[in-house]
Amino acid sequence: MQITLPRHPKEDKFVWKSSSTSDLSLKEAFLFKYGACQNIFWAKGLWSPDIPPSKSLTTWRLMHNKLPTDDNLVLRGCNLPSTCSSCHAYAKTTFHLFFECSFALKMWSWLASLLNKSLIFNSPMDIWAILDNSWTPQCHVVVQACIINLLNIIWYRRNNIRFQGKTIDWRLAINLIISKVSLSGNLTSKTAASNMLEFTILKACKVNIKPPRASLIKEVIWAPPMHSWVKVNTDGASVKNPTRAAPGGIFRNSDGVSLGGFSKFLGDANALYAELIAAMNAIEIAALMRFSNVWLESDSQLVILAFKSNYVVPWSLKIRWENCIHTTHRMRFCASHVYRE
Repeated sequence: MQITLPRHPKEDKFVWKSSSTSDLSLKEAFLFKYGACQNIFWAKGLWSPDIPPSKSLTTWRLMHNKLPTDDNLVLRGCNLPSTCSSCHAYAKTTFHLFFECSFALKMWSWLASLLNKSLIFNSPMDIWAILDNSWTPQCHVVVQACIINLLNIIWYRRNNIRFQGKTIDWRLAINLIISKVSLSGNLTSKTAASNMLEFTILKACKVNIKPPRASLIKEVIWAPPMHSWVKVNTDGASVKNPTRAAPGGIFRNSDGVSLGGFSKFLGDANALYAELIAAMNAIEIAALMRFSNVWLESDSQLVILAFKSNYVVPWSLKIRWENCIHTTHRMRFCASHVYRE
């Protein structure tokens, strides 16, 4: 026996075959229209939350060869006499403007000296080789901001010359780059490690180092003395088994040029004894050399304290120490502490 079930008539409707639910949504339409997104390795670094999008846009257009330079305008049917706005010597192409022009070469030379590495470009894509994985996060942001702002200032200067007849000196351009990079580097939440090269880069860009929460980084920079002053940095060290100690020091002028130094082996002595001997040797040599303005800098807080009160000075050194203090009264003298780092 065959049973025929009654049919319930339904209206026909459009079905979206690419969807599991057969319904067309905005997301399904977007994926169908544009397909898979481009996998561009430099895009994530370019569009950084630490760098204003207005600065990154110039670099984005450069990487896609969409800037209205003379060679691109020719491709769009605008045949114009083409000369470089900076050097006036070559037909202006995108690569020449950003990498070969005299102004661009000065900008890249500044960045190369800052990073302490040579920079060679055969195409705009080569700039991303600078951003390798060796930089810590904060320094990576700073170097990235340097590149993006450098490219932006080249394009900004070209437009100023072409449309307003105003030029920008390369020294002023570097100061503008540093001011923008400083803003990005100081506002970022990323941290840096205690690396000397990165410390130099961050300081050159006026960026304060942000150490990880678990550690503390002390920024120690040698400061030159004032004009006509001499600065002497002293230090003393002691090791055990067997006990050996030695003091030392170096004299430098306001230009940072070394004027000489000293060192001495003491034998059996502790670190404080060596530090005090180093300070006394520095004062005696300064008097012998007839230096009238002397700045002594030591990493020992006890030595600096001894200039105010000699109770920390061992009895065996007190007479010599008092003589040195009397010697400092015949010159313009100051003493300060500096961290050992």
